[in-house]
Amino acid sequence: MDLNQRITAFSNLSLFLKNFLSDATKCEATLNDFEHLKEELQQVIQTANRHNAWFTPEHITQALSSWSAALQKDNLTTWLDAYAITSSSEKRVAVIMAGNLPLVGFHDFLSVLITGHHLVAKLSSDDQLLMPFLARVLIIIEPGFDSKITFTKEKLPQFDAVIATGSNNTARYFEYYFKNKPSIIRKNRNAVAVLTGNETPQQLEALGDDIFGYFGMGCRSVAKLYVPQNYDFDTFFQAMFKQQDVINHHKYANNYDYNKAVYLMSLFPVLDNGFMVLKEDTNFSSPISVVFYERYTDVETLKAELQSKADQIQCIVADDFSDEDVAFGQAQNPKLYDYADGVDTVAFLLKL
Repeated sequence: MDLNQRITAFSNLSLFLKNFLSDATKCEATLNDFEHLKEELQQVIQTANRHNAWFTPEHITQALSSWSAALQKDNLTTWLDAYAITSSSEKRVAVIMAGNLPLVGFHDFLSVLITGHHLVAKLSSDDQLLMPFLARVLIIIEPGFDSKITFTKEKLPQFDAVIATGSNNTARYFEYYFKNKPSIIRKNRNAVAVLTGNETPQQLEALGDDIFGYFGMGCRSVAKLYVPQNYDFDTFFQAMFKQQDVINHHKYANNYDYNKAVYLMSLFPVLDNGFMVLKEDTNFSSPISVVFYERYTDVETLKAELQSKADQIQCIVADDFSDEDVAFGQAQNPKLYDYADGVDTVAFLLKL
C-alpha cells in the first residue's frame, strides 16, 4: 500500500462511522456487509458498556463521532502534508494503550499505520473491544492492513520501537523497561481553564463539556480552574446546571459522595452544587467529580507559572490568554495535529 491507499482506507472508515451514526441503510464506502457490521458494532457498544460502566453508550458514540469527523479525507491530507512520507522499511511499533476513555489509543493506532509501519497493540483491560472491531472494518475496507495489525494480551512480541501511555508511576517502569528502544512515554497530564470573569454564559456552558465530558477522566478534561481573586462562582454554577444529569450515573455518584464526605470530614472548605465539588488546591489532577481552582492576581505572572509547569498540562482552555488557547467546549475535540504531551508522533515514527 502507498500513502494514498492508506489515506483512502481511513477516510472510508470515516464514512462507515458516519453512516453507522446516522443509521443509514447503505455505506458510502461500499461495504457489502454494512448491515451486519452495523448490528455487530451496536452489540460491541453494549458489551463494552457492560464490561466497563464508565464507557456509556453516549460516550462511546461521542468518541466514534469525533473520529468520524477527524478521519475525513481532507483532514487526513492536510495533517500529513506537513511531512515527507515516503516508502521506507517497515518497523514493528508496540503501542501500549490506556483505557480511561473509549478509543483513547486510536490516534496512535492511526499514526503507526498511516506511516506504513506494523502495529503491535497491547490493549488496556478496560477497552478491549472497540479497537479490534474498527481494525477489522479497516481490514475489510483495505485487506492490505491485515498483515500490519497485531493485538496481544500477553507479553509483547518482538518490536522495534514503543509508544506507551500510563500513569506517572507506570511511566517510570516503561522508561526503565524500554530504555534500549526508541520510545514515546506519556505520563499524567490534565487540562486547565483560565477564567477572567468576563466569559459569556455560552462560553461557560461550553466549558461544562470540557469538564464533564467522559466524566472528566481524560487527559484533556479540565481538572483545574484559574480564576481572578474576587471571582463570583454563582454564574459558573448556573452554567454548569445543564450537566446535572451526570449524577445519575452510579459510579460518578459514588465518587461524588465519597470525595465530598472526605473533604467535609477533613474540614476542607469546598463549594458544592449537588453534583460537583470545587476545592481550592494547587495541584492539577483532581478526583472524579471534583474540580480544583486557584486564584490569580496578574495574567503575566500566571502565564509564567503555567509555562514553568507545562509538563503537567495537556492544554489550556481560555479566551485570548495565549497563542495556544483551546476554545471553550473544544478540549475533547483535538485536531489530528494536537499531539498528546506535545510530542509529534508522526515525526517520531518517520525517523525509525
